Amino acid sequence: QVHLVESGGGLVQAGGSLRLSCAASGRIFSINDMGWYRQAPGKQRELVATITSGDITNYVDFAKGRFTISRDGAKNTVSLQMNSLKPEDTAVYYCHYTIRRGLLAGYEEVWGQGTLVTVSA
Repeated sequence: QVHLVESGGGLVQAGGSLRLSCAASGRIFSINDMGWYRQAPGKQRELVATITSGDITNYVDFAKGRFTISRDGAKNTVSLQMNSLKPEDTAVYYCHYTIRRGLLAGYEEVWGQGTLVTVSA
C-alpha cells in the first residue's frame, strides 16, 4: 500500500502564509503528476495546483500569484506554499499522486487524508 501524509495545515490570519507538505510511504516505482486539491465545508473538492514529473505546473485561477507548488523527486514529496491567504481559502487540503508501483503496472491515483487550513478574517 502507498500512503500519503499531509502536514503543515493550521490556523492563520488573513494575509498570512502556510506551507503544506505531502510525503509518501510504501513502494513506488514512479510518480507522474502530483497535485493539491481542497474541499471547503459544503462544497465539492476542487483542484488547486498540479505539477508534472517534468516540473510543469498548473494553477487554477484563485491560486495563481499566491500559491506555489513544488516537488522533490528524490524524496517523493510535494509542497504547496500559500501566501496572502484569504478566509475563502479555508478548506481541507489534500495531496494527490498518480503513481506506478512497477515497470509493467498501470497508473494509480493515491490521496492523502487531508490537512485543515483555517484562515481567520
